[in-house]
Amino acid sequence: MANASTSTMSEVESTLQRIHKHPGVLGIIIAQNEGKGTRWIPTDEENPVIKQREAYSTYCSAVAQQARSAVRDLDPLDDLKFMRIRTKKVEIMIAPEKEYTIICIQDPTQAK
Repeated sequence: MANASTSTMSEVESTLQRIHKHPGVLGIIIAQNEGKGTRWIPTDEENPVIKQREAYSTYCSAVAQQARSAVRDLDPLDDLKFMRIRTKKVEIMIAPEKEYTIICIQDPTQAK
């Protein structure tokens, strides 16, 4: 059983590193469902937007929870898998899971 868990963690790590290296990615947050950031993978710590990672973690988790609730209200057999929010400064991609939420923040002018 430990091998399967280690293998899964290795796959998760390689996926996070692949996303992290994508052009325009400013950072990735893995947040617990309470909205607390559990892990942060930055590309540029000096970016002022990224210095707000705890706020991103809290608010993006809350938005995803509300969106998930709306989707389930529309169809109880459906579920939210992914959402994208674009602002003037950043693009936020949110992938809610059962126990955590993955939040990827990227500069839309650099993304390909």
